[in-house]
Amino acid sequence: MSFQRRQLLQALSYVFGSSFILSPNEFAIAAQNPAQPASPAPPAKAAAKNESAATDMEKVVGIGGLFFRAHDPKALGQWYREHLGIGLAPTANGELVWQQEAGPTVFSPFPETTKYFGDPQKVWMVNFRVRDLDKMVAQLRTSGIEVKLYPADPTGRFAHLHDPEGNPIELWQPKVPDSKS
Repeated sequence: MSFQRRQLLQALSYVFGSSFILSPNEFAIAAQNPAQPASPAPPAKAAAKNESAATDMEKVVGIGGLFFRAHDPKALGQWYREHLGIGLAPTANGELVWQQEAGPTVFSPFPETTKYFGDPQKVWMVNFRVRDLDKMVAQLRTSGIEVKLYPADPTGRFAHLHDPEGNPIELWQPKVPDSKS
């Protein structure tokens, strides 16, 4: 397993396994520095100042869009609509924007030398959450789209494919946390 994948999986394990144990500040630090040992608690006065600043900070609440160049935007947009069910940006009154389901989102810059995306000329990869990876993979393969399915790991199941312009896509069926406590 590549270093980047392990790093990503480690961050996800924090999301699924540690978010209820750590405060949001401790969680953010742990996710950014998963291999770092915890630092001693700051003095009470400094800790109170840091907590106050963190709660006052305005934060983004999600990804509002994904915009990228395409050789044939109309055809590529139709491919995403037809094969992945993603609604495109509305072009007329009454059309609705694609609505995502709530769930985990991983934001992770990779080293520019990563081989995880495939073609080194591709500088991004989008990861879409799916409810049923087997059903999605079967649907794509029925349409003649090559999909590589990976073995399950602690965070869930993954598959890779490419759109008609060679952009890498990762499908992710997150592991459902055990309801047993």
